[in-house]
Amino acid sequence: MNALKTLNPYFWKHKKLLFYGFFFIIASNFFNIFKVQFVGKSIDQIAKTNNLGFNKQVLIYVGIIVGSSLLTGFFTFMMRQTIIVASRKIEYELKNKIYNHYQELSLTDFKKTTIGDLMNRLSEDVVAVRMYLGPGVMYIANLVILLIITSIYMLNTNVAMTLWALLPLPILSFVIYKVSSIINKKSKVMQKSQSAISTFVQDSFSGIRVVKFFAKEKYIEKNYGIKVKDYQDKTLDLAKTEAYFFTIILFVIGLLNVVILLIGGQKYMADELSVGKIADFFLYINILIFPFSMVGWVTSINQRAEASMARINEFLDMKTDIINTNNEVYPIKGDIEFRNVSYVYPNTGIKALNNLSFKIGAGKSLAIMGKTGSGKSTIALLLCRLIDPTEGEILIDGKNLKDHNLYNYRNFIGYIPQESFLFSDTIENNIGFAIDHPSHEMVVNYAKKADVHKNIVEFKDQYKTMVGERGVMLSGGQKQRICIARALIKKPSILIFDDSLSALDTETEENILQNIENEIQNCTSIIITHRESSAKRADKILNLTPIENSYEN
Repeated sequence: MNALKTLNPYFWKHKKLLFYGFFFIIASNFFNIFKVQFVGKSIDQIAKTNNLGFNKQVLIYVGIIVGSSLLTGFFTFMMRQTIIVASRKIEYELKNKIYNHYQELSLTDFKKTTIGDLMNRLSEDVVAVRMYLGPGVMYIANLVILLIITSIYMLNTNVAMTLWALLPLPILSFVIYKVSSIINKKSKVMQKSQSAISTFVQDSFSGIRVVKFFAKEKYIEKNYGIKVKDYQDKTLDLAKTEAYFFTIILFVIGLLNVVILLIGGQKYMADELSVGKIADFFLYINILIFPFSMVGWVTSINQRAEASMARINEFLDMKTDIINTNNEVYPIKGDIEFRNVSYVYPNTGIKALNNLSFKIGAGKSLAIMGKTGSGKSTIALLLCRLIDPTEGEILIDGKNLKDHNLYNYRNFIGYIPQESFLFSDTIENNIGFAIDHPSHEMVVNYAKKADVHKNIVEFKDQYKTMVGERGVMLSGGQKQRICIARALIKKPSILIFDDSLSALDTETEENILQNIENEIQNCTSIIITHRESSAKRADKILNLTPIENSYEN
C-alpha cells in the first residue's frame, strides 16, 4: 500500500473531521455492544421468574436496548457525515491537483500519453482512491474498534469461549493478506485495460467523420468488442478472486457459531454458563458478521485504490521541461532573435531545425516558407515556448525567452494554429476566449476583420450557434477564420499565422490580410505559409529546406 502513503497530507489537513469521525465510530460501536448484555439479562430474568407477563426489570432492559439502538443509529449517521464528507473533500482537491498538473505539462509531455489514459486517471482512478478514503477507512476503523470493544465484553463473559471464538481470526487475516496481493496485481492489469478502452473510444468519436467516410463502422465495432471482451475477462478474473473473501468469511462465521453452540452447551450442562450468556455470545458474533463480511470488499477497493494511486502518482511525478522562473509583469515590444537554434523532437529523434539564426524587429513582419518537414511549425512552437530549443537561444526584446515570465509573455502572443481548434461552445465564446469578458461588439468587430461575420449571421442562432466538438458543425475555412478572429481580439504584440490561411481561397485570404493590415502594423507578425500570395506583404522572407539525415541517435 506504499502508493497510498502520498495521501497522508490530505488526512492531516482534514484531521478535525476524521477525529470526529473516529469518535463517532467508537460511540456507535459502544452502544451497539452495550445493549447486547441486556438481551442476555432479559432472557435470564424471564427464565428465573418463569413469567412471560409484565416484568418491570425486563421492561427496563428493553428500554435500555431501544435507547442504545437509537444512539447507535445517530452516531452511525454522524460517522458517515464526517468521514465520507472528508473523503469527498479530498477527492475534490485531488481532482483539482491533477487537472492543474495537466495545465503545467509541456506539449512534449502530452505526446507521451493518450487523451483516454489522461481522462481515466482524472475520473476512474480518482473515484477508486475516494472509495479508499471514505468507505475503505471507515469500515476498517469500524471493524478494529468493534473487535476491541466486543472482545472486552466477551472476555468479561467467559474467557475460554472468547479464545475459542476468536482463534480463527489470525488465520483469516493471513488468508486475506495472501489473496490481497493477488487482487493488487489483477487490479493494475484491469485499470490498464480500462484505459485502453477510454483511449479507443475517444479516438473513435474524434474521428467519427473519417470512420463514416470509409464505412468502417463494423471494423471499429469489432475492435471495440475485442477491447471490451479483454476488459470483461480481466474484471471477471478479479471478481472471482474477490469472491474467495466472502466464501472464506462466511465459512469462518458459521464455524464460530458451531463452536459457541458446542462449548456453550457443554458449559450450560455443567451449570457454568446461563442461557442468557450463551445468547450474548451468539449476538456478539452476529454483530461481527457484517464488518467481517465487508473485509473482502474493503480489501479489494483498497487494493484497487493502491493501483489507481500508483498511476496518479506516476502522472504527478512527471516534471515538465517548460519551467517558469519569473513572475514579473511587463510589456512585450516584439523584438525576436533566433541565435543558432536547433531542435530535435525527443519522441522521434527527428532534427527539425539546425543552427537557425534570424532577427526581426518589433512591428515588422516575417514570412516563413519551405517544404513540408522543413521546421516551419517548429519555429511557431518555439516562439510560443510550447517547446524549448535543444541548442541555441531565442531572444525576445533582447532577453532569453527562458528568462521571461512565461504567462506574461503568452498574454502578448496571438497564435493561429495550423490545425484549427474550437471548443464545444458558442461562436461568440470561441472568438472571445482569448480575453476576459469581451463585449459582443468586440466579437463582431473582429469577426468582420477575419471575414467570417457574413457567414455567422446566416446561421439560425448567429453568434450563439454551438459549433459542436472541435468545431464539427463548421467548414474548415469557417473554423480557421474564427481562430484568426480569436487571435486578433487579443491585440497581441506578436502574431503568428501557422499556415492558417491554407483552407481559404485567395480572395478571402486577400480580404483578411487587407482587413487586418492596420491591426498588425504595431505588432510583430510571423506568417508561416506555402503560398507566395501570403508572403508578398512581409518585410522579410525566410526560406527553409528540410534537413537531410534528420534522425539522430
